[in-house]
Amino acid sequence: MNGPPPLTDEQRRQALMKAAEARRIRAEVKELLKTGSLSLEDLLERSDSDESLGRMKVQAVLESLPRLGKVKARRAMEDIGISDNRRLRGLGAQQRASLISRFADQS
Repeated sequence: MNGPPPLTDEQRRQALMKAAEARRIRAEVKELLKTGSLSLEDLLERSDSDESLGRMKVQAVLESLPRLGKVKARRAMEDIGISDNRRLRGLGAQQRASLISRFADQS
């Protein structure tokens, strides 16, 4: 198995900056979900166009909702049929609709 492609120092620096920005955006979104300033439906819509949001794991998003912890998030994902490692961009239309209807009052 090959390692990562060789990068110049400038390319590596840009990649690190891009990764840090993506982490910052995801942390902000999680905080907005916790405070109720952002609804799950709005996040799902934004994840279609924003690459860094589309790469968020569904479980991490659900755990960020108010009054929803790891156990309830995992149970909900099992009930809906979402695998543990699924990301927002990989959700199907029925899975999205199920999440929105189930957690509309949470966000």
